[in-house]
Amino acid sequence: MKSRLARKWGAGMIALGMLLGGTLLPEGTGLAAPVKTQAGYTLITLKSNGTVTPQQGIYREGRVWIPITFLKNVLGMPITYNKAENTYTIGQGVRQSKLMVSDYGISLAVNGYYISEYEGRNFNNHFYVPFGLLSDYLGYRGDFNASSGRLNIMNRPLNALTVMTETYAKETDGAAIKLDYPQILGLASASAQQSINDTLKKTAMSFAADAGQAIAEKNEQDRPYEFDSNYVVTYNQNGVLSLVMSQYGYTGGAHGMTLRQAFTFSLKDGKRLLLGDLFGANPNYKKLLNEKIGKQLKADAGYFGGFNGLNTEKYFYLKDGRVVLFFQLYEYTPYAEGFPEFTFTFKELLPNGSSPFAGIK
Repeated sequence: MKSRLARKWGAGMIALGMLLGGTLLPEGTGLAAPVKTQAGYTLITLKSNGTVTPQQGIYREGRVWIPITFLKNVLGMPITYNKAENTYTIGQGVRQSKLMVSDYGISLAVNGYYISEYEGRNFNNHFYVPFGLLSDYLGYRGDFNASSGRLNIMNRPLNALTVMTETYAKETDGAAIKLDYPQILGLASASAQQSINDTLKKTAMSFAADAGQAIAEKNEQDRPYEFDSNYVVTYNQNGVLSLVMSQYGYTGGAHGMTLRQAFTFSLKDGKRLLLGDLFGANPNYKKLLNEKIGKQLKADAGYFGGFNGLNTEKYFYLKDGRVVLFFQLYEYTPYAEGFPEFTFTFKELLPNGSSPFAGIK
């Protein structure tokens, strides 16, 4: 399973000197037109809050990648290399990112959570990460002008709160549990903050209890059991917090199993929001989602069959202007395909001029 493999950072890492080498604009070309490269990428100018920087990104087929040196030298993110783990770490806190370079490509994780939809690039022996990583997970937004070849990267306005990681850990002979789960600080409403934190802690402790039961039933000859969890924040705007939690357990067999949890909260009262709370302005939102998801699932060569519509309104998380719905492993597709995900813009699901947050603030 890709999410599990990503935790075992592989060998074959590129030298740190290559990572920190950077890609700079030649002197005097800060406002130059886009330049096509032999690799099929277009070099673009990078700006930070409106100011041109001595850095270039690369652009191809509607996607933009940002050099690691921009994150280090312009955004001020520290970069370290761990030789024992063969990982590069960028930034800190719950937005800390890790890069793994192997024969399979450059994989990314944020706060220990594997980001399946994005991967890095090695261009002219320098590392680049997709701008989507910054936009979706690291607290930035961008204004890209393809005709002039300029991307302006700006700080994203976020809710006034702090997300901290709490850890539950327990190790016995033949088994280990390490569960990271989120807790928030700084909300204006103490009761809302307590409600959110209680929900998140209860989810973690429920998994810990299940792990403890499995360990109690373990035979001595079984291979060591392992349980861990991590999470990533995907949306923290407009009085709403959305995050995804991954809970992994290995109790024997060829591989472990991962359960994905997702939570979207109103920061006003701490309520856990369901799809209907966000998209109820469209009375046909569920019918529309069922039609769209059913069509995409049936087009998947690995589809098992059996989808008759959404059976829960909890398996989703938010990104900027988008909602991502997902299903669990084995639910409708083979294990090797991972978690089926379906992304829709707010505009696809709501009447013109409507906001999913209209009734929440």
